[in-house]
Amino acid sequence: MDAGEAATLRTSVESLVVVHNVAKRHNVGTMARSATAFGVSEIVLEERNCDICGVEITDGALSIAEHPFRKSTAFLLGNEGTGLSAKECEICDFFVYIPQYGCGTASLNVTVAASIVLHHFGVWAGFPERNREGNKFTVAEKPIKQIRRNYCAGSVESIVEERKNRKQSASIDIFEENGTNDSKLTSLLEVLFDN
Repeated sequence: MDAGEAATLRTSVESLVVVHNVAKRHNVGTMARSATAFGVSEIVLEERNCDICGVEITDGALSIAEHPFRKSTAFLLGNEGTGLSAKECEICDFFVYIPQYGCGTASLNVTVAASIVLHHFGVWAGFPERNREGNKFTVAEKPIKQIRRNYCAGSVESIVEERKNRKQSASIDIFEENGTNDSKLTSLLEVLFDN
């Protein structure tokens, strides 16, 4: 393949991520954030014309540094503790691993591994780098939220009121579960919610 053919191929390829059996919900969110940073078009798997690349340390795995990609690729990342299952490995067209140079850990966190692999694919695919503004990359316009979430209350009084409501709700739940009105539990809840 000459340089022109490679450039044409790279402008028509996609990066996809397959998330299956990841135990920790926040890891899926972190991978989604990495996916947006590195040009991933979807975090789903449907029947498509793409390779499925398992991110796993296997005997036949290729170093991610070799950029062993041929076309659009869906990346399958396994469970944090057990990796990819035998059935998941069966559907992969090939495997990549991330070389390590220190002896401090046997493997990387699944979200870190996803970020590194997606970055390498983006480099191989020739995805255009986002513009920068100051010391950050520019981001797309955020959609307007339909529901206001009260993550940051408007005043100290509303924060105090919210904490009292959470305390009351928690104490009711605990007392209902235990069938008691134990003052020790009340003291514990005061420590947890008032400090």
